[in-house]
Amino acid sequence: MTKTPSDKLYQQYNSTMRKIADIRYSSALLQWDQETYLPPKGAAIRGQQIATLSEIAHQYFTDDTLGALLQELSGRDDLSVQEKKNVSLTWEDYSKQKKFSPAFVRELTETVNKSFHSWLEARKANDFSVFAGDLSKLVTLKKQEAQLLGYQQHPYDALLNDYDKGSTVQLLDGVFNTIRQPLKDILNSIQSRPQVSNEFLHRHYPKAQQWAFGMQVLKDLGYDLEAGRQDVSEHPFTINFNSRDVRVTTRIDENDLGNMVWSCIHETGHALYEQGLPDEAYGLPLGEAASLTIHESQSRLWENHVGRSRAFCEHYFPVLQQYFPEQLKDVTAETFYYGINQVAPSLIRTEADEVTYHFHVMIRYELEKQLLGNTLATNDIPAWWNEHYQQYLGVTVPDDKRGCLQDVHWSHGSFGYFPTYSLGSFYAAQFYEKATQSIKGLDTQIQKGDTTALLQWLRKGVHQYGRQYTSEELSAQVSGEVLNIQHFLRYLLDKYKDIYKF
Repeated sequence: MTKTPSDKLYQQYNSTMRKIADIRYSSALLQWDQETYLPPKGAAIRGQQIATLSEIAHQYFTDDTLGALLQELSGRDDLSVQEKKNVSLTWEDYSKQKKFSPAFVRELTETVNKSFHSWLEARKANDFSVFAGDLSKLVTLKKQEAQLLGYQQHPYDALLNDYDKGSTVQLLDGVFNTIRQPLKDILNSIQSRPQVSNEFLHRHYPKAQQWAFGMQVLKDLGYDLEAGRQDVSEHPFTINFNSRDVRVTTRIDENDLGNMVWSCIHETGHALYEQGLPDEAYGLPLGEAASLTIHESQSRLWENHVGRSRAFCEHYFPVLQQYFPEQLKDVTAETFYYGINQVAPSLIRTEADEVTYHFHVMIRYELEKQLLGNTLATNDIPAWWNEHYQQYLGVTVPDDKRGCLQDVHWSHGSFGYFPTYSLGSFYAAQFYEKATQSIKGLDTQIQKGDTTALLQWLRKGVHQYGRQYTSEELSAQVSGEVLNIQHFLRYLLDKYKDIYKF
C-alpha cells in the first residue's frame, strides 16, 4: 500500500481547519451582534445558538480523524518550515481540546452567554449581586477547566497559558514584584509636583462630532474600513472573522472626550494587527495572533507611544479644534499634551494613565489568582476589590459599577487575560524604542500625521508571523532581546520628568 503524498495530506488538513474556522467565526459574528445590536429579548436563544456552534466546532476539532491526520503529518520530513509549525501548533491545540467533552464546552458557552447578560443587568442596576450567581457558576467551570488542562504549581497557570504560552503565576509574580516599587516611586515623584489640568477633556463634546473625529483617526492610522467597521458597545473591543473583516467598537461619553479618542486608538492597534495577519493562513495557527500579550503590545503601542505622544498632539490638536472650536478655544497644544498624560489615581482601568494603569492590572491579577486558588469566594469580590483599590491607589470605590463591575472580561470567562495588558505595555515600550532606532525621523513623520512607516515596520516585524513565535521569541526577533522592563521604566521616566519637572 502506497503512502498518500504529504502535499495531499496537508491539503486535507488545511481544508479541515478552514471548515472549523468557518464555524468558529460564524459563532464570533453572533457574539459581535450580541454586543452591538441584539434586541434584549433575543438574548436567551442567542446563547443557545452560540453554544450549538461552539459544540459543533469542538466536535470537528477533536475528531479522531483529525488527530490521526496530525500524527501522520507530524512524522513527515518533507513539509516546509511553516507547514511543520502549523501542524505542531494544531497538535498542541488539539491535545488541549481533547481534554474537554462536548457537554463541558456547551455548558461553559451557555454559562458565558448568561453571565454576559447578567453583567449588563448588574451594571444597569449598579449591583454586583445581580451578577454574582452566574459569575460563581462560571468560576466553578473555569476551575474545572484548569483541572482538565492540568498544571504543575497553581491552577491559574492553566488559564494564563491560554493567553500567553508559558505564562505562570511564578513568572507574573516576579514581573509584578519587580515593577511595583519603581512604579510607586515614579507616582510619588509625580504627586510631589503641581498637577497638570485635564479639565478641558470634561467639557461637553457632542456625540456626532466625537464619532466623526474617531473615524478620521481610524482611517489616518491605516485601519482599512473596506475590511472592517466601527460600532458602539458597552465595553470597547475588537473582533475578527478573517483578516479582511476586522471590527472595532468604541464607547462615547459626551462629557469625557478621552473616553472615546483613546479607546478608538487602542482598538485600532488591535485591528491593525488582525488586518496584517496573512490571508493565506486563514484557519491555521500562522494566521492567528502570536498571543494576547503581543496583541496588547500592539494596542498599547498605538494608544500610548503614538496617541499620547507630543508629536501626535502637534498634528491632531489643530484637527480637534476644527471639530470642537468652542470647547478647545482656550487650550494650547502643549496644555493638551500635558492634560491627556495627567497622572492621577482613579477608579476606571480603561481611563487610567500609563503609571497607575498597572496597579489596576495587579489588583485583578491578585483577585483572579485567589479565586482560582480557592482563597477568595465570589461573593467577597466587592469588599476585596474596594479594600485593594484603597491600598494600591488610595481611592475610595463609591459603587459596584465603578468598581468590580467595570470590566467585561469575567462575563466572557476570560480569566487570565488581565496580565497581558501590563506585559503588552512592557513589550510595547521595547518594540517602539526599536522602531525609533530603525525608522529615520519617525517622530517627525508622526508630527505630520504620517504613521505609514511605523505600520509597515510592525507588519514586517510582528504581524506577518502569526503564531510562528512565542511572545519571548518574537520579542527577541523584533528587538534583539526578551522582555526587559527597563525599556518601559525608561520611557515613563523620560516622559513624565518632562511633563511634571521632577
